[in-house]
Amino acid sequence: MVHWLVDSAVVFLLVLIVALFLGASLWGVVIAALLIGLPLAPWTRRAEERALARREPPRA
Repeated sequence: MVHWLVDSAVVFLLVLIVALFLGASLWGVVIAALLIGLPLAPWTRRAEERALARREPPRA
């Protein structure tokens, strides 16, 4: 759920200014961001897991 919210927030910020210049309503941008962020969440979660797995273990 957290990934979905983060992805939706990123999409919202990316399209907000352009959409408002084109005359889209704020609620339309919010709904579109939520609908785009939902399918992106599993992909970004797996990408984060792969990136964390590649990190070096902490040194003692």
